[in-house]
Amino acid sequence: MDEDEDEVLGLLDKVLEDEDVFEYELDLDSPFTPMDHRTFKGDSEKGLEMKKLVLSGFLASEEIYINQLEALLLPMKPLKATATTSKPVLTMEQIDTIFFMIKDIFEIHKEFYDALSPNIQQWDEKVTVGHLFQKLASQLGVYKAFVDNYKVAVETAEKCSQAHSQFQKISENLKVKGPKESKDCTTNSTMEALLYKPIDRVTRSTLVLHDLLKHTPKDHPDFPLLQDALRISQNFLSNINEEIDPRRTAVTTPKGEVRQLVKDGFLVELSEGTRKLRHVFLFTDLLLCAKIKKAAVGRHQQYECKWYIPLADLSFQTLDESDSLPHFQTLPEHEIEEMKIKISAIKSEIQKEKKAQKPQSRNVDRLRKKMNEQESCLLLHSPNIPFRIHNKHGKSCLFLLSSDYERSEWRESIQKLQKKDLQACVLSSVELQVLTGSCFKLRTVHNIPVTSNKDDEESPGLYGFLHVIVHKATGFKESASLYCTLEVDSFGYFVSKAITRVFRDTTEPQWNEEFEIELEGSQCLRILCYEKCYDKSKVNKDDNEIVDKIMGKGQVQLDPQTVQSKNWHMDVIEMNGIKVEFSMKFTTRDLSLKRTPSKKQSGVFGVKISVVTKRERSKVPYIVRQCIEEVEKRGIDEVGIYRISGVATDIQALKAAFDTNTKDILMMLSDMDINAIAGTLKLYFRELPEPLLTDRLYPAFMEGIALSDPAAKENCMMHLLRSLPDPNLITFLTLLEHLKRVAEKEPVNKMSLHNLATVFGPTLLRPSESEINKANITLASDIWSHDVMAQVQVLLYYMQHPPISFAELKKNTLYFSTDV
Repeated sequence: MDEDEDEVLGLLDKVLEDEDVFEYELDLDSPFTPMDHRTFKGDSEKGLEMKKLVLSGFLASEEIYINQLEALLLPMKPLKATATTSKPVLTMEQIDTIFFMIKDIFEIHKEFYDALSPNIQQWDEKVTVGHLFQKLASQLGVYKAFVDNYKVAVETAEKCSQAHSQFQKISENLKVKGPKESKDCTTNSTMEALLYKPIDRVTRSTLVLHDLLKHTPKDHPDFPLLQDALRISQNFLSNINEEIDPRRTAVTTPKGEVRQLVKDGFLVELSEGTRKLRHVFLFTDLLLCAKIKKAAVGRHQQYECKWYIPLADLSFQTLDESDSLPHFQTLPEHEIEEMKIKISAIKSEIQKEKKAQKPQSRNVDRLRKKMNEQESCLLLHSPNIPFRIHNKHGKSCLFLLSSDYERSEWRESIQKLQKKDLQACVLSSVELQVLTGSCFKLRTVHNIPVTSNKDDEESPGLYGFLHVIVHKATGFKESASLYCTLEVDSFGYFVSKAITRVFRDTTEPQWNEEFEIELEGSQCLRILCYEKCYDKSKVNKDDNEIVDKIMGKGQVQLDPQTVQSKNWHMDVIEMNGIKVEFSMKFTTRDLSLKRTPSKKQSGVFGVKISVVTKRERSKVPYIVRQCIEEVEKRGIDEVGIYRISGVATDIQALKAAFDTNTKDILMMLSDMDINAIAGTLKLYFRELPEPLLTDRLYPAFMEGIALSDPAAKENCMMHLLRSLPDPNLITFLTLLEHLKRVAEKEPVNKMSLHNLATVFGPTLLRPSESEINKANITLASDIWSHDVMAQVQVLLYYMQHPPISFAELKKNTLYFSTDV
């Protein structure tokens, strides 16, 4: 299958993922289900306004599509004219093959555009457009013929380009007219790119139908017509999908024996450049890597051995002999985020089904299956920390782990066994088969660590903010430069959230540093204590390899009953003879993000942004400008900037300085740890009386980001920005450009646009208390699963957008994208 067919499949799959496409109340193929669509169905006027925005955006993209088809048709007439001469560029047969059905498709869409346009220009609530979409869907047979011919058309165009330089020039430089509203008259495109447009368009039209149905009241005359148009489009896409569905098979090699099992768990192995989920078993004298075989119905699961290494032959990669690791692919952050979005949405729907007393319904089973698929995929693609092992007499193996904690545990367990007098062993095929067969009964980790494999009664984890004070550590035998990192689990894997400063040359470091850590369904806190390595010659070539030595590590369960008291809870983690003292307390998300307006109007924290900018006679608050300037001056290369928590006492000192407008602010900023300055900026936005993107517009942002059609989404999202008060808008655009500059340094600071959107999204955008009450949402986890991932996507949308100019945005013209 070639790349074009793969791309077609990708587009079709986007629309065809959900088998129950007509369950509009449960539209899980949309990245998330916006809160206001579920609970703020509001009046029909608001729904019809959204419908108009969707239609306006789609109409703009239709204009561009028609112009593209027109550009494709332009050379057809002269080519046909030369075909009958003594020196034809192409034969009539070649022309008919390349331009097959283009004219018919052009005429269908021109007629549709001409009929739809006046309806939008003279818009009112009685306008009906469903019949136009129904007619468009009924003409999809033309697209079927085009798709059947598409591969031959592209191949013919390519052969003709190679054979005729004149045709090559034509096909590489087709002029496409811009929209009427656009200042740019024409753009250049290739014939290959334009031939692909109809394939893209048919899926785009289906996505728009989803959007229109969301925002059309069920009693509106359009609803049944749009529903019928979607049904026709869906059936059409299903038929095409069945014809070009690729079949892929996996090849496995069987192998096995019996010893005492010491440790086992699921790890991701990099095998021939591909990530594979393996069950790894550490026995007293060997390490065995297995995969679960697909069992027949009614049969027990079995393992297949992929490889084994006797511990006597096993060694770890040392820094001195380190060569560069094989390249391994990492999923883009936005794809990881999309998986989280789907998981959150599915969890929410399962909870709804249970509350409706339908726990055994077929729908719950289907949802659990979908959740299992998404979680398994996330588990496979989230780890990126390499753990390499060597076989003296064979090849090296590479695992990818989510945390240095796991890598240290596996390494320590193997090294402890290697201290015994081990003999190298070679297993016969029968012995290997027996050992592999025993793995099923001996294993201690029975299931892949995904939610769908957990008991329903098991804790969903904590959503909110964990405040942790790392006090001190004792038990070190020699002076060293020491620091601690804090990790919490999130969606099945661990993420580093905070780091203390390095306490140099001591046996009793006293940090006394407080951190605020955001929890996303977390159940466990880990503390790792490191000795800082200042020797540059020991830095590994692999960026992900941590060269600082782990002195100790430990973890505590986050028990909701213990943690959620209002008082600090003190605890001690014992690790390899070292004790780390710390305190923690937890604040729920709804309580921690509750915005309390400041009673005094003289400060800046908790004061309306319009009041602050008016008082300062500035467009952007002084605190925002100064923090951004300082971060760009000396924090833009800092690993984890904005993600790693600053020390809470430092942040409070800066807050007090800005509130009292002390003369020493600039001096304080230049001396302060950069993570504290980043934390102060986040705190300022979090303590605004209402979010920067306002309570009033919150439901509309949720509606807009859920739109499937790119043109409709663009139209809506720009309209919403234009609706913000000027101080909010200018401040938002300033922050946006700053975050883009931070993300440009991602290779150094490890902070991508997606990471930054995750940090700032829920702070700049969240539902007002009245909306939460209206939604009857009481649990913080419900707020998270419904909306927080959507808030991240809103900010990400603007961060990925080309630069947005305040002046251009404020012009009272419809904002259309030229990119379809």
